[in-house]
Amino acid sequence: MPSLRWGIAITVFSLSLPIAAQTFKVSDHWKVGGQGGWDYLLSDDANHRLYVTHNSRVEVLDTSSGQHLGAVTGLKSTHGIALNPDGKTAYASDGAGNAIVVFDCVSLKVLQTIPAGTNPDGITFEPATSTVWGFNGHSNNVTVMNAETNQVTATIALPGKPEFPQVDGKGRVFVNIEDKNVIAVLDAKTRRVVTTWSLAGCESPSGMAIDRKKHRLFSVCDGKKMSVIDYDTGKLLGLASIGESPDAAGFDPNSKDAFSSNGDGTLSVVDTSKPGFPTIETVKTMKGARTMAFDASSGRIYLSVAKYGVAPSPMAGNAHSRPPVLPDTFEILVVSK
Repeated sequence: MPSLRWGIAITVFSLSLPIAAQTFKVSDHWKVGGQGGWDYLLSDDANHRLYVTHNSRVEVLDTSSGQHLGAVTGLKSTHGIALNPDGKTAYASDGAGNAIVVFDCVSLKVLQTIPAGTNPDGITFEPATSTVWGFNGHSNNVTVMNAETNQVTATIALPGKPEFPQVDGKGRVFVNIEDKNVIAVLDAKTRRVVTTWSLAGCESPSGMAIDRKKHRLFSVCDGKKMSVIDYDTGKLLGLASIGESPDAAGFDPNSKDAFSSNGDGTLSVVDTSKPGFPTIETVKTMKGARTMAFDASSGRIYLSVAKYGVAPSPMAGNAHSRPPVLPDTFEILVVSK
């Protein structure tokens, strides 16, 4: 019975085909509105809040609903956010204000403004010493502040322009040095740079994520590369392929996926559990969605984005000008499985 044998053969063949299903997708758009640019985001997983730097404000959203809860105002140009583990206090780097701004997590009122270096950008809380570290992008140093007294205790020179930092939770601070293609390693207790690690093949590193269980750092770079570094030894373990113009990274300790948010309108998903660190998915987002925050409580990723107007003509003096952000188009993209 040829027709029966042919039908069985087709059935077996179809079962052997690989399933090419997309795992991640944009599942929601949370409108924020307002004007101006943006930089980093931070997810407060325990309290289901998202802190979003947006021009001169820090927007605060409820991640359960996307509802806008309020904003920290009165700043000049926000870049990054850090949270105190006490759940009461948070910190913003105010680039144009050359300051670390301390604010109340409940009322969102500014409590204190602490002078820092020039153009503080990345910022982090170091738990072993209860200090806040503001990395100054234009003065190539880091301002260290005591979180109990809000007093600056040190200013540490860096070997170049700092970008995003991470901490291991045990007294070490890591930061990408953008113009030197290295990671600087700092001792939080002695307040000094102890070494630098080369990021060979990874140009202009910006965002950084961390795997504290396997002791790895993931730095995203120009040239569509993500470096994977063993932070016990400083050894480069590999280079993963990502999208163009990344600015932030994330890591999911459950799935072992690392993420890169890319200005070309993609989110790269890298499987760090497999040899060679393969890129297992490229999720379409929106052009300019370069910064992200990962929410470990839900497995979701949040990206800042807006619509743009027409870029200025490449005349003398504005050859590198960016297109303007259109008013009231700023929003958060929610990416989920």
